[in-house]
Amino acid sequence: MAMAFKMATEGMSVREECCKSFMEMKWKRVHRYIVFKIDESTKAIMVDKLGGAAECYDDLAASLPADDCRYAVFDFDYVSADNCQKSRMFFIAWSPAASRIRAKILYATSKQGLRRLLDGVHYEVQATDPTEMGFDVIKQRAC
Repeated sequence: MAMAFKMATEGMSVREECCKSFMEMKWKRVHRYIVFKIDESTKAIMVDKLGGAAECYDDLAASLPADDCRYAVFDFDYVSADNCQKSRMFFIAWSPAASRIRAKILYATSKQGLRRLLDGVHYEVQATDPTEMGFDVIKQRAC
């Protein structure tokens, strides 16, 4: 346990590919979502999966592992009450109950480092099971 705490307090570096992919998502809209993971061997946050522009929220939910933590950013498009097309970015911290304690500690303590670099994210969701980050939760927060 001491080793997990030591690694968690040192913090994780964020690879350049994370920022580059996020900017492509934000400005060029080539990605619908990005899943990030921590590579414990290099102590860095890296891109795990990129969702194409045609993919949907269900594809993002299916790409999150049931037994390990991840971060995700999702670009949610919707039509507002006054009939305007809008978009909101969601940051999702995925930490399922079945994941290792060490992973939960690393992801919880490294979240702010990544979050600071993702300028333009509107909402944050912390989820430990799929019902806490369901599409209805995302839609309710955005509308």
